[in-house]
Amino acid sequence: MSIRRLPNALINRIAAGEVVERPASALKELVENAIDAGADRIAIALEDGGLGSIEVIDNGCGMSPDDIALALERHATSKLPDDAIELVATLGFRGEALPSIASVARLSIASRTADGDGWRRVVDHGDVVEDGPASLPPGTRIRMDSLFARVPARRKFLRSARSEYAACSDVVKRLAMARPDIAFSLESDGRRVFSVQAGEARLTRIAALTARGLADNAVVLDFEREGIRLTGVAGLPTYNRGVADHQFLFVNARPVRDRLLVGAVRAAYAEMLARDRHPVVALFLDVAPQDVDVNVHPAKTEVRFRDYAMVRGMIVSGLRRALDQGGFRAVQRPAQGALARWQSEPAAPAPLPERDMFSPAPIATAPSHEPAWLAAAGVAERSQPYIAAAPMGRAEPSYSPVPMAERYPLGIARGQIAKTYIVAEAEDGLVIVDQHAAHERLVLERMRKAADGGRVASQALLIPEVVELDETACDRIEERAAELADFGLEVERFGPAAVLVRATPAMLGGGDVHALVQDIADELGAFDAALSLKERLDLVASTMACHGSVRAGRVLSVAEMNALLREMEITPHSGQCNHGRPTWVKLAHGDIERLFGRK
Repeated sequence: MSIRRLPNALINRIAAGEVVERPASALKELVENAIDAGADRIAIALEDGGLGSIEVIDNGCGMSPDDIALALERHATSKLPDDAIELVATLGFRGEALPSIASVARLSIASRTADGDGWRRVVDHGDVVEDGPASLPPGTRIRMDSLFARVPARRKFLRSARSEYAACSDVVKRLAMARPDIAFSLESDGRRVFSVQAGEARLTRIAALTARGLADNAVVLDFEREGIRLTGVAGLPTYNRGVADHQFLFVNARPVRDRLLVGAVRAAYAEMLARDRHPVVALFLDVAPQDVDVNVHPAKTEVRFRDYAMVRGMIVSGLRRALDQGGFRAVQRPAQGALARWQSEPAAPAPLPERDMFSPAPIATAPSHEPAWLAAAGVAERSQPYIAAAPMGRAEPSYSPVPMAERYPLGIARGQIAKTYIVAEAEDGLVIVDQHAAHERLVLERMRKAADGGRVASQALLIPEVVELDETACDRIEERAAELADFGLEVERFGPAAVLVRATPAMLGGGDVHALVQDIADELGAFDAALSLKERLDLVASTMACHGSVRAGRVLSVAEMNALLREMEITPHSGQCNHGRPTWVKLAHGDIERLFGRK
């Protein structure tokens, strides 16, 4: 078969396949052009999720009639004033977006400069069908209709209008987050989806486009190292989601979906989140243009750094430092669904006889076949004595004054429920603490601090214990024996399918050695190959802390409960356990009043 030169129409359709995958791809290119044109107000309107039409209106610099014609030619751009392609500072520069879109859709461009007349050109699947004057204010209005109408092979692979709308909305939100100095509005089928004003604070803009609760459950980042600056917001570990759709990453104000950056975020939250949960973050990296390559992907959603290790280290350390400053914070308010399940006690069929509520409860008698409330009301025959069961809770007499919030944010312990939850009274509400989850985090932070100082103290076993494992698990444990010894767990190989445990971390106290070694072997087997040394050490420490913490079902004294609360207040990340679950929640006075109908 001989080689032939492809016609321009086919070349444009091939280029469109690289740049325009779906309506959201075309929308991204159009909005980026508006941003690069210097607009401070951009309005987007969709029909049928972008399958029907997409319209983008901006108040940027506009184009002359000659520039409109040139913009529709391949490899024509205003974004590369010279040949220094590696120093590009705009969102796009390939010069293929408009001609590519015009080759697979009906594209209308109307534009006007501040000191010129308006002009409009319409291109229908590569053919110019209209070209003439137009009336419009300074700026540009672009409308795209009938995407892939003449390319049925591409059209049939598009998703439903709902799915395409979701993709378009995500594109606009990410671009709006990157530029809080620009006003954005989005409409879909005539309905206003959102509108944000120019000049908003970055946290305000991000919260408006994601979730209002983010502003109250996030920490702010602002770090700089070796010419690279990291800013943004990071949600508390307890403010997480089941999917990673709320991770917004930007490089030089360019939205990216880079797997390496996502991996760095995951590493920063590694021991603070369950593996099926994902953090909520919006991170902005400012890097010198010569240190990052943004032309790796045709749609520029991936980037390549000159020194990736340094960038990854900065993201991990920056996130952890910011979360450390969050201290014991957690998502404090209980879920609305949980509050909704609280119900008022129904009225008793008969009133109880009045008595002093602080006097000893009388002993009543009732026949075995009568309900207890009848006997208590004096209605039933009295033949058998009975005593009502005591409630499952222990309370301390409330003679201690309520502490000042700035001194004891988690309050003073008042009792324990079901041998699992500590109830404390704070100045601004009621605090409920999961004792196992809280102590698990405290043990982990102690082990980390001890490991940073050299080595965790170990407690030798009077009689070494033999733990039987399969051979591959024993190999993993033996390979990491030195790292385990740094955390106070001394093990050695004991035959092909067993290890000998000679010492355990002293701070764990007595525990199930067999379960501890088995869990560590399982964790290393699942994640060892993908983890760095620091991440492996955190994994081992987290597993050990889980085995060494106070278990649910253990009765604590009031002094022990208060000691736990005080340590939580000064320990980083104590607002969530090692698996990302909250360690405490607060019922504010307003929540309690609503439960009792006072509000």
